[in-house]
Amino acid sequence: MELDPYLDPGKVTYNERVRALTIFGAAVRQGLYGNCQQTASGTVSTAISAVGQEIAMAGGSDFNPVKISGTNKFLHPIDRMLKGFRNEDPATVKKLPIEVDVPELLVKCAAKEGATAQEKRVADLTLVAFYYLLRVGEYTSRYRNSKEKTNRGRSGKKKRKKKTVNFRVSDVTFFKKDGRGRLRQLPSDASAVDIMSADGATLLLTDQKNGWKNVCIHQQITGHAKLCPVRALGRIIVDIRSFTTASTEWLSAFQGKKGTQHVTPKDVSRALKAAARELKYEEERGIPIDRIDTHSLRAGGANALSLAGFSEHQIQKMGRWRSATFKEYISDQLSNFTDGMSKAMSTTFQFVNIAAGTLRDVTGALAPAAA
Repeated sequence: MELDPYLDPGKVTYNERVRALTIFGAAVRQGLYGNCQQTASGTVSTAISAVGQEIAMAGGSDFNPVKISGTNKFLHPIDRMLKGFRNEDPATVKKLPIEVDVPELLVKCAAKEGATAQEKRVADLTLVAFYYLLRVGEYTSRYRNSKEKTNRGRSGKKKRKKKTVNFRVSDVTFFKKDGRGRLRQLPSDASAVDIMSADGATLLLTDQKNGWKNVCIHQQITGHAKLCPVRALGRIIVDIRSFTTASTEWLSAFQGKKGTQHVTPKDVSRALKAAARELKYEEERGIPIDRIDTHSLRAGGANALSLAGFSEHQIQKMGRWRSATFKEYISDQLSNFTDGMSKAMSTTFQFVNIAAGTLRDVTGALAPAAA
């Protein structure tokens, strides 16, 4: 029997569907779809999730063949398989967070004479990504040229749909304070002068991978003329308007030698590593350059908020995390998280085990003597 390509439960039994998905998961684990080397459990989980997401989006329904109906949990056999893979996996080497000095250095370099349009766009996008806790797929393109960013890629095959939608010009809204200090929204056709003097900016997320839709994230100016996320967004919008009137253009767009081109994840990764190397992250902060990547911006922003004293709830809302997975972005390897701990722990508190009172009364020794 040939398995239905959509794994339709009306045509394929539950056991057949599970068998096909676990065989696929085992093949991904063995690296049969790559370099024939064993992959991590996370890679298998991502691959299976992609299959379910593709089918759900293609079918135009909420049916996801890899998840338990009405939940975001994998089918039990798939979940057990992934748990087994996780137990076998070696310790994960996570990407480490960076501080704001990395994107700030990129912005400073981009402001120098001779900087290219691509370098300027990469710099501003990294600063925005740090402050807004963005995922790399929200502000970069997988394709360099606009023609490749259409419905078909280089191979002529239809591009795979993705849940996360890239930010467009129309998704950015600027705000300016009135005479009473209240934020007022600027019109979509606001002048460059108004945009570059705005007091705040909002990004609208039309859709993202965890299911959140039409979510707004807002930041206000830092007070710095250039090293500010609102000013960076202003520079991006003003520049894009100089070569296109399309409100649907992605924020990753810039005018290159070959026309409209786009910033890719590799562009961002290379820039971050170069800036961190210049700032001596490895020598002076113990952060290896190979552990810095696009994820370091989102993790760095979350760490900055945590170290500044913002609550976990505030960080979770800013980063649009639905679960406690956001805590993985707050690195417990940073020295700041243990500041003052040893000093506080060195205090003797003279505590008493109150459960001991059930066997031996110690209240007499603690009570003050009668006057």
